[in-house]
Amino acid sequence: MYKKQMTVQKILCMAAIIMSAVVFFYSLGIMTDLYDSLYNTMRNPNDYFQTDVPGSIVYYNMQQFNQYFLVYSIVLIVLAALLFVTNTHSRRKYYISNYIATGLFAAASVYMTWFGHTYIEIFRAQFLQVDFEALKEHAEMWGSLYTESTFWFDIHYAVFALLLIVSALLIANAVWKVSLMKEEARLIEEGRRAAA
Repeated sequence: MYKKQMTVQKILCMAAIIMSAVVFFYSLGIMTDLYDSLYNTMRNPNDYFQTDVPGSIVYYNMQQFNQYFLVYSIVLIVLAALLFVTNTHSRRKYYISNYIATGLFAAASVYMTWFGHTYIEIFRAQFLQVDFEALKEHAEMWGSLYTESTFWFDIHYAVFALLLIVSALLIANAVWKVSLMKEEARLIEEGRRAAA
């Protein structure tokens, strides 16, 4: 049973690194279409309300969120790496450091999901208030990107769902590990009693 469990824990630690990287790349990509389509609509960098396209200020409203999102995604990668630093991926028995690493990653994943979902939904609603007719005219005139797609906003459901699934499975794996360690300790104790 230990062999199966250790295979699962190795896979889950790799999945944690992969999902952390996915969140990082998502934090880099979420502003791509907004930059390409909305950045040039603001003609006065000192006054973002002077724009060719009403509603395009959403691009500037998202800047601080995106900075935090990027920093948090880097922290998530570091916490996923901590699973490997503490040998959570390969330990037969868990020690306190393994539980701490697992708990920190899971807590950070829950926080990242709450933070990201809350703000992305706010900015998605702001994006949908953009005057898309004016944006289309601007794009045709200046040769910039025109998009009404909310893909980069909507994909966060899949990204954060997968992140939460990996975190939940890491916690479940730790519980499984504890039960196996208790069972092993019980069998060893029974063996000692039988030998005595």
